[in-house]
Amino acid sequence: MIDRPEGGKRPAASDDNAKSRLPGNLDDLVAANERLLCSAVEAEQRADACSRALKDLVRSAKTDPLTGLPNRLLLMDRFDQAISRAKRDQTRMALLFLDLDNFKEINDSLGHQAGDDVLRWVAERIINNVREVDTVSRHGGDEFIVLLDGIKDEEDAVHVAEKLISDLMVPCELEAGSIELSASIGISLYPDHGEDASTLIGRADAAMYLAKRHRLGGFVMHGEDADTARGWPGGTPEGMRRPGRRPRHMRMELQEANGQLVLATMGAQQLEKAAEEDQRRQAEFLGTLAHELRSPLTPIRIAASMLGNASDDCERLSELQAVIEGQVSHMSRLVGDLLDVARVSTGKVHLAMEKLDLVSLLREALRASDLCSRARHQILEIDLPAEPVWVTGDPLRLTQVFNNLLDNAVKYTPAGGRITLTMAPEDDMVKVVVSDNGIGITAEALDHIFEPFHQDTHATDFDQVGLGIGLTVARELVQAHGGGIEAKSPGAGLGATFTLTLPLAGSGAPRHEQAENGESNV
Repeated sequence: MIDRPEGGKRPAASDDNAKSRLPGNLDDLVAANERLLCSAVEAEQRADACSRALKDLVRSAKTDPLTGLPNRLLLMDRFDQAISRAKRDQTRMALLFLDLDNFKEINDSLGHQAGDDVLRWVAERIINNVREVDTVSRHGGDEFIVLLDGIKDEEDAVHVAEKLISDLMVPCELEAGSIELSASIGISLYPDHGEDASTLIGRADAAMYLAKRHRLGGFVMHGEDADTARGWPGGTPEGMRRPGRRPRHMRMELQEANGQLVLATMGAQQLEKAAEEDQRRQAEFLGTLAHELRSPLTPIRIAASMLGNASDDCERLSELQAVIEGQVSHMSRLVGDLLDVARVSTGKVHLAMEKLDLVSLLREALRASDLCSRARHQILEIDLPAEPVWVTGDPLRLTQVFNNLLDNAVKYTPAGGRITLTMAPEDDMVKVVVSDNGIGITAEALDHIFEPFHQDTHATDFDQVGLGIGLTVARELVQAHGGGIEAKSPGAGLGATFTLTLPLAGSGAPRHEQAENGESNV
């Protein structure tokens, strides 16, 4: 705070030291303070946006995109919790495996859009017939799993199965017309029929197929064989017939079907192991993501805490403002990459297509990479055509692709290394090659280098942590432009080469047709 003499007039500067302590222009100081406060508010808003985007990402990773129901990963998590509660409280639980009968005919006759509408309608019907503590999951295709938590006995499960079959018999009214449905259900109980998710699902699945073979639109409790399997205990609903005994030759067919079910159960166990591995990788990814999002917050908090001490120092205020804005930009890029991964997986990336000179676009992308490579004393060699090379594409998205490839080369090439960028037209395509003599890619990682959240171990050791999503987005964007991208490497420590191809303008439209307004949906 500046002391003033009586009368409100400023004291005259008595010496050079006094001049150095006071800001040269009070208006500049006020303006700097306003900019810094705006940056701090913007940083808080963007941090909130990052948090919301992360929650949306986690939610989408655990739900079925069509019905909004929990997917297999979330179902397995609920299963573990339900088993733990059942053991603790000495209660039972039931698993209902529901499959729509002749669902393929709906897709074939009315189209897949009608089939999707039916699946959403069925999901809503099932939810309306169970409790909030129960879990309804879409297992795949037209199969649903209902996990009944904390039931008293098997009659509770039978009662729910009867309600579901009865309710699903109500005609489904769609724009395409009224559709009559039926469903077959298999039931297994914990701990009577198994003590783990894989066993209970497999036995409920087998019971469901047994119900289908007896009669469409019925349910069967897991049992010893076809003769002892239960269906419609306590009476048959009006209009439905209790399944009768099968002739001997049909029992032979049933035994053959049971053998196929055993093989299917083994396949389901393999799928479960794969799901568990995916869940482990997801947990590792979320841990890395949390670290990446927390890292910029530390310098932001430090800079914010220093605002009061630096309120009369324009140069210091500018430094703090640069710190906050730089870290906020880093978080924005991180969230942008995450959203891009979500968009490409759901086909919602928008391309603003136009005719552009790829040479000029590459030179623009090289500016930032050139500064980074110089800072690391790397040699950047460029070989581009002297004349324009015209392609049809989205300039912002293609710049994103080239920035990603160049940044990767700089990031994974040690100081003093060499990076090469070349481009040359070939027939009706143009080829862009980014190569380096950096740390290379192991043979194990090369086959998965474009998969989301996959990283080579020796790459993370070289450059700490990362999300492993940049190359995934790059591949999807290049393919959306009708091109292709591949990675090659002789091995660890032997460098890497990324080759990208794009069609020349006029040589053929990208695989996503251009809309009238110049936009294309991936």
